[in-house]
Amino acid sequence: IHLVGTTSGTSADCALWKRILSRELRLYQLRHGRRLSTGGAAKLLSHMLHPFKGTELCVAATLCGWDGGDFSGPGLFYVCSDGTRLEGKLFSVGSGSPYAYSILDQGVRWGLTVEEATSIAREAVYRATHRDAYSGNFVDIYHVTPNGWTRHWLEIVRSGSKPKSK
Repeated sequence: IHLVGTTSGTSADCALWKRILSRELRLYQLRHGRRLSTGGAAKLLSHMLHPFKGTELCVAATLCGWDGGDFSGPGLFYVCSDGTRLEGKLFSVGSGSPYAYSILDQGVRWGLTVEEATSIAREAVYRATHRDAYSGNFVDIYHVTPNGWTRHWLEIVRSGSKPKSK
């Protein structure tokens, strides 16, 4: 897997579009003998979603990957069901985003260790799930590098206690 994605919105819409994007990325790889870049995948998703602008389709996604070859380096993109596609360094999507951003804006800076960055991400998600009734309890934090990704699983306990790592 060369991409890690998150979604927010209607769960059925998100699940459907994740499957559609996965299928299209696999077809691209079979046709061209190489993977589509992270930016290319974001553009593809954006173009596929744009015709549904103004409908009740509700999907917001972030795509993160580390591309090789001509597109070498990390990529982070936000794609919305209205066809919006943004490239950036930091995104939070979903109804709990304002709470997450309140933590991220205070703590994120260049040069963080993996442990420091993971700790800030955990705190941001904890605050979002604690304050927002629509945010879930189970969270996967991924660290993406040129060699792939590492998953850090996290359970959020709503009773006021801090997040637990597993």
